[in-house]
Amino acid sequence: MTTRSLLLLLLAASPALAADDAWVAEARQVAGSVPPKLVSVLTAEIERSGPAGAIGVCRDEAPKLARAASQETSWSVRRVSLRERNPKAVPDDWERAALEDFDRRAAAGEKPATLERAEIVQQQGRPVMRYMRALPVIELCTDCHGSAERVGPAVRERLAELYPHDKATGYAIGQIRGAMTISKPLP
Repeated sequence: MTTRSLLLLLLAASPALAADDAWVAEARQVAGSVPPKLVSVLTAEIERSGPAGAIGVCRDEAPKLARAASQETSWSVRRVSLRERNPKAVPDDWERAALEDFDRRAAAGEKPATLERAEIVQQQGRPVMRYMRALPVIELCTDCHGSAERVGPAVRERLAELYPHDKATGYAIGQIRGAMTISKPLP
């Protein structure tokens, strides 16, 4: 076994070691680059056409921002949630386990904005760097993802039209809405 193979095996078996690796800093930067851009676009659209008008922007622009980040960085970038609105945002097994861990840690008192997971895992026989960062609900999100009292009739109507199987309401500020998830095969 080569030194590189041994190192990869050790990193894959030990998420704590992987979290100290240099790739994690890059992953944090990539995962952190999309949410502020989306918030900016959503804020502008909410000011222009209200929360119901911004639903289409979130639906269309968030995936475009993730694709642009993927193309610019060579990381695969997307958002996932345990209570998805978009059927394409369903987590895989690794992502689901990370999201469930984030919920447990938040319930134990950790700040949702600090929750992350970084591991090198085997996928289809190849080592892959995987990173997730929790996305806590901010006030801007509550018009479309908040409690029944907070989500207005126009938003409810638009959500029913665009997302008939929506599971993404009932959140309060600070709760974990989902996560940015990124991955890249190890070179």
